[in-house]
Amino acid sequence: MSEIHTHPAHSVRLSVLSDEAALGELDRATWSTLHAVSPRPQPPYAPFFDDAHRPPDFLVAEVRDETGGTRLAGYTRLVPPTPLACNTHVRQIQGLAVADWARGRGIARALLRAAMAAAREQGANRMTLRVLGHNAPARALYASEGFTVEGVLPGEFFLAGRYVDDVLMGRSLAP
Repeated sequence: MSEIHTHPAHSVRLSVLSDEAALGELDRATWSTLHAVSPRPQPPYAPFFDDAHRPPDFLVAEVRDETGGTRLAGYTRLVPPTPLACNTHVRQIQGLAVADWARGRGIARALLRAAMAAAREQGANRMTLRVLGHNAPARALYASEGFTVEGVLPGEFFLAGRYVDDVLMGRSLAP
């Protein structure tokens, strides 16, 4: 369970099976139509991990507390966008969440940078993601890390009474 990114106040590492309860709780707590297209989770909750969402697909951020312990503060999912051999050079961010109490501490940026580093280690030379058009904070973060808008599906989703664009962003992972 090696750390991928370290900072004096937080670290990023690969997820492990024992993270499941905390990740499920974080996922439910951060659900919002600002970034989610699926319905709000309702009990009984499905497992966070399943055959399509395995622990090694997730990077988790932990924050060190005043007692020296750690608390899970966020996660991102990093996977190949398709199972096709001709697409193995690409990795895609499929979800990024940060706990409300941990916002403003650089957690999302650390997760994004760790994901780019992990993608490079996996041999990828390109990274993509999809973000809802009205999610200005996420779009600004991605743009500040070199992602550019590569496509827009206007009005692709109907969320909270309005149509929302689906924005594809991408970047090269070349040094």
